[in-house]
Amino acid sequence: MSDDAVTNDALNHLGAHVEQARPDAVLGYKVARGELTLEVAHVHLPALVDFLKRDSSCRFSTLIDITAIDHPERARRFDVVYHFLSMYQNQRIRLRAAIREEDVVPSITGLHPSADWFEREVFDMFGILFSGHPDLRRLLTDYGFRGHPLRKDFPTTGYTEVRYDETVKRVVYEPVSLVQEYRQFDFMSPWEGAEYILPGDEKHQKEGGA
Repeated sequence: MSDDAVTNDALNHLGAHVEQARPDAVLGYKVARGELTLEVAHVHLPALVDFLKRDSSCRFSTLIDITAIDHPERARRFDVVYHFLSMYQNQRIRLRAAIREEDVVPSITGLHPSADWFEREVFDMFGILFSGHPDLRRLLTDYGFRGHPLRKDFPTTGYTEVRYDETVKRVVYEPVSLVQEYRQFDFMSPWEGAEYILPGDEKHQKEGGA
């Protein structure tokens, strides 16, 4: 049996073990590309994370990351994703909870203090709220920032421009205002002044030779 088959076997066994122990929290699991993902109910996240941390077959004591994925076309718009490591079992596990935009996710800072800034980042970037967080406020954007930059409906220009005004000698916030011509994109146009070849340069060469 190959090493990959052994790894997948062990992960399938782990997934079945967790699903059987916590059927209230685990909606399903799958092993793909040597990684185990559990689909979970967000309301039971703290209890499940506590089980994964304490159970002798799991011992996932290290929180690696918390992030989210935006699917604006879905009723359950966001996936909140957690990655854990068990240094005792030499295994990794991913939890994925699908939530609606108005859902509030229980914080796991009481179990993993390192979740503090991870949850703040997810709140800042996606606007997802975490109940029970000790200090849920923006982490990466500025005070007064409008919107959540990693949502797929967030405009690439943002809503507000921040600049230092020499006249008033302070930082000022102004609404972004682009003239219409800047919203027309010709992806075949070459980049002027570039010293390397980019896709679309053939258009420039044809026009120059005409």
